[in-house]
Amino acid sequence: MLKITKFGGSSVADARQFSKVKSIIEADPDRKYVVVSAPGRRFHSDSKLTDLLYLLDAHRQYHVDASNVFAMIKERFLEIKTELDLKQPIEKELDLFYTNLNTMTQAEIVSRGEYFCAKLMAEYLGFPFVDAKDVIRFRLDKTIDWEATKSKLIAKTAQHSNFVMPGFYGATSHDQVQVFSRGGGDISGAILARCIEADVYENWTDVSGFLMADPTVVKNPEPITHISYSELRELSYMGASVLHEEAIFPVKEKNIPIHILNTNRPQDAGTIIQERTAKTSPYAITGIAGKAGFMSIYIYKKHMSNEVGYMRKVLSILEDYNVSIEHIPSGIDSFTIVIQEKDIEDRLYEMLARIKKELRPDEIRTQNKIALISTVGKNMSSRPGVSGRLFGALGMNNINIVMIAQGSDEINITVGVNENDFKKTVRVIYDTFVTEEEKR
Repeated sequence: MLKITKFGGSSVADARQFSKVKSIIEADPDRKYVVVSAPGRRFHSDSKLTDLLYLLDAHRQYHVDASNVFAMIKERFLEIKTELDLKQPIEKELDLFYTNLNTMTQAEIVSRGEYFCAKLMAEYLGFPFVDAKDVIRFRLDKTIDWEATKSKLIAKTAQHSNFVMPGFYGATSHDQVQVFSRGGGDISGAILARCIEADVYENWTDVSGFLMADPTVVKNPEPITHISYSELRELSYMGASVLHEEAIFPVKEKNIPIHILNTNRPQDAGTIIQERTAKTSPYAITGIAGKAGFMSIYIYKKHMSNEVGYMRKVLSILEDYNVSIEHIPSGIDSFTIVIQEKDIEDRLYEMLARIKKELRPDEIRTQNKIALISTVGKNMSSRPGVSGRLFGALGMNNINIVMIAQGSDEINITVGVNENDFKKTVRVIYDTFVTEEEKR
């Protein structure tokens, strides 16, 4: 079996975390190729290395003395080197990096957290170092050049039976460093797993996988041991975030499982993400996620169903204001548009005035302070009565539903409630489908 292991910022934050990584790698000979992020926070008030590098770049851009920021960056790496008794002459390369700061792009600067971390990790593990700049290739439109990347990675695996590679960045065809969005080290690991056709992509972080609900809302929620990519996408969209969303797509087509694991508790089972698998949740649902900060715009027009293009015209006005639509529950002569409040800010009344003037609805009204909660699970479509149980439970607990939406693939039911009922709604749904089922 061939495993790709990716370690996030918390997993490489200091020398102590480095030693945990080494124990994990040595515990399984199938863990041949390692991807690392930049060192993360060591404690709550600490800074992530990547944040310091962005700050360093800001100092450079505004011609402000950056020596204090660089000193903090250098100290972090030298502390790891000294405590692990490494021989890598990293201080010379760090000093050269600072000397050349004004000739570098922002992408080059912020990518050095992963670069120097991987250099130290490679020596500590006794593995070769492979620079992501030499193997991860971007096209000019910033998408991955899969053919070139696969060719280069296969060549490296033929050359080395194992290696350490920095995440978060690659290079264009002109050898200019290009970075992913923040958290993009997860994507780097997924690209490697896909290109060399790994059996498993292990993503090591500081949590033991996904939980069925937010532990700050539900006390001791059950862990999710198996979840499909589509279920994860629904939960992640509503705020359940452990893995960078874009890390899913490189491995999804190949059905390569992603295994979320905890560096600090390697004995925990974690969560396996895989689309085509016989293993599903033992409950009717897989998980619950939600977030607040939404509002709705209700529009009613007599005989709307006979007027071609009415809804499209309304949506085109919202598009002009660059407003993203979350849900559109509809009736015969009415529909409701659910949007994030932050997307409209001070433009709401201008936008409503334009809808009234151009489309003359018979009624238009808004409601703010809405929370959306998604109940997600592949099992729901095969178990009759799930919707009835959910709505019945909310009604019995005096929770008023202001909006209902169900996906066409029947793996999620989203309800909108008043923000004051947000946490209560999550708890009621969890108790209905998990706590009560455990008692049976």
